[in-house]
Amino acid sequence: MFDTLTNSFTAAIKKIRTFDDEKALTKALNELKKSLLKADVNHKVVKQLINDVQVRTKQNGIGKDQFLDALKSTLYEILEIGGNKGFIFAPNPPTVILMTGLQGSGKTTTTGKLATYLKSKQKKVLIVAADLQRLAAVEQLRQISTQIEVELFEDESTKNPVDVVKAALKKAKDGIYDVVLIDTAGRLAIDDELMSELEDVKKAANPSEIFYVADSMTGQDAVRTATSFKEKIGIDGVILSKYDGDAKGGVALGLSSQVKVPLRFIGHGEKMEDLEVFLPERIVNRLMGLGDIEGLAEKTATIMDDKKAKQLTAKIKKGKFNFNDFLEQMESMKKMGSVKSLMGMIPGMGNMSKALKDFDVENSSELKNIKSMVSSMTKKERENPDLLNNSRKQRIAMGCGLTQAEINRMIKQFKNAGKMAKKFSGKKGMQDLQAMMGQMGGSGGMGAIPR
Repeated sequence: MFDTLTNSFTAAIKKIRTFDDEKALTKALNELKKSLLKADVNHKVVKQLINDVQVRTKQNGIGKDQFLDALKSTLYEILEIGGNKGFIFAPNPPTVILMTGLQGSGKTTTTGKLATYLKSKQKKVLIVAADLQRLAAVEQLRQISTQIEVELFEDESTKNPVDVVKAALKKAKDGIYDVVLIDTAGRLAIDDELMSELEDVKKAANPSEIFYVADSMTGQDAVRTATSFKEKIGIDGVILSKYDGDAKGGVALGLSSQVKVPLRFIGHGEKMEDLEVFLPERIVNRLMGLGDIEGLAEKTATIMDDKKAKQLTAKIKKGKFNFNDFLEQMESMKKMGSVKSLMGMIPGMGNMSKALKDFDVENSSELKNIKSMVSSMTKKERENPDLLNNSRKQRIAMGCGLTQAEINRMIKQFKNAGKMAKKFSGKKGMQDLQAMMGQMGGSGGMGAIPR
């Protein structure tokens, strides 16, 4: 998700050795400045970052480690703006969130993504269709709410969003909902009519917080519009949408410091699961190629409970991992979002995500072939892959429309994966895995920043 920015920092760091001089520092800073401006980071933010990194590096002696520490501290200060982080629940439910933004910013889709995120936290969510200006808005919310299985409140009998909000809040209190997400109207540009309507809805809703959805693809305009909304209606946080469509990505780096409101979430894909919490400390690690293991663990925890995880680990240790387990894991991966975004959360594997740009668990032809192969197996064959002799493989190949050579290859890959999983399932194995990843990262092949 932060490939361009991470590459900017990596290129600069390569300009400095363990012990170096001011000439090397100047080269590194010039490289960084040029790369960040090219990535569409605001020029004032770039100037502040360069100056602070230079001062801090010189204070501690010029060298790679000192440069890294200075860069990390400065990045954190730029991203760390006072206010709530992620999603904060009100002391007394329901937590009411007003979703605001310009038309076309992705506000309605983001409302669905936020509802999906909250549902994964075992929260009861009510989405409110209060955008009565755009004809397709209510229908879009109907489709999204059906897809994610979250209840939608709508009222076709009125054109007044205030009436809709009041009725929705009564329903939320009576139905003991945890969160109410109100999708409000947007315009192609900020105008008095829009602000007047939002002000009326705000008074009726008395929201716990107001989120502004900013379109990443508009670059620095996203900062300007967020600032205008803050001044005119008041906002408590920004959600960046369509971040996967912004090849530069620099807007995420300077938005909080410019708007003086925390960036709360980033939307980075088409799936409802493609929404990430923006926590400065974790994002700094991602930007510097150090991954986000905590974020990855949280994503995993949402799709697999401790009991299932222990059962799976026990099967792997005993070498009993079968095709049924494999299919279950593939279904779980769909719920975690894109594989590319997951790779960016693993230390040293950020650059690997480039190779997965077009890879999708759900649409991968290779995984579709594997599912077809498994579907052509008997129950016993799925549970015990060792039963698969030549005659069984021939029958499976005919059943799924693949060649026996393809069947042999996929079964071999499955068995190798099982052996690898068994090897790394214990404590010693995890140490081996970490060491192996460290060597891969240190060689530069996986894009880790050397220390």
